[in-house]
Amino acid sequence: MAFDVTPDAYTRFMGRYSLPLAVKFLDLLEPQRGQLVVDVGCGTGIVTAELAERVGQEAIAAIDPSPPFISAVRMRLPHVDLREGRAEELPFDDDTFDLAVSQLAVHFMADPERGLAEMGRVVRPGGVVAAAVWDVYGGGSPLSVFWQAAHAFEPQAMASSGLPGREAADLSGIFERAGLQPDEPTALTVHRWFESFEQWWEPYLLGVGPAGDFVTGLDPDTRDRLADQCRQLLPAPPFDVPGKAWVVRATV
Repeated sequence: MAFDVTPDAYTRFMGRYSLPLAVKFLDLLEPQRGQLVVDVGCGTGIVTAELAERVGQEAIAAIDPSPPFISAVRMRLPHVDLREGRAEELPFDDDTFDLAVSQLAVHFMADPERGLAEMGRVVRPGGVVAAAVWDVYGGGSPLSVFWQAAHAFEPQAMASSGLPGREAADLSGIFERAGLQPDEPTALTVHRWFESFEQWWEPYLLGVGPAGDFVTGLDPDTRDRLADQCRQLLPAPPFDVPGKAWVVRATV
């Protein structure tokens, strides 16, 4: 799935969670100087930039299906090998990389088993394939409050609970069907404090992902009622909205 939004909109919406998650994700994986790494579904380059600090731009390849995202990453990280494309058809040779990572992208792969199998193909023997996804099914996603409110208005809303890799067991199963033998899942939790309800709500109006599509498809009165429902479900400001992610990795 390609996100048809500006890089700034995505960063304002999900970057507030994915930035701290990228740090914890890579702390867990411990990429080293001298290794070659591919970032699959790199988006606006949040993980790519963190990788660059750890292994250097020249050691990184990154791929995403959204042209605006690729352009934005190229401006920030000109020495990364950037490609526009899909996880299911990685344009890299077999046994090229020491590490293949995918943060918050498995949810949006058209064929996640094939995407992870491709990640395994381009990693050399002894290398690692790793993916991180939000704990949607367990209610740990930072978007859980929003979807709880949205379902009060539209029970059939396209919530992220229906996307692949929505829990630890589901993600491990995708690895197994891709021909990879996963380790036990690891939980990572990040926190984001909001000084006001408006600070939390405004990025939902930017049209990013399934949540943004849902909001922008509502008439103004319904949108206001949805905002009021979210306000009732959240604590009084300032408040913390945690985000719990599951990480699964496999040695090739």
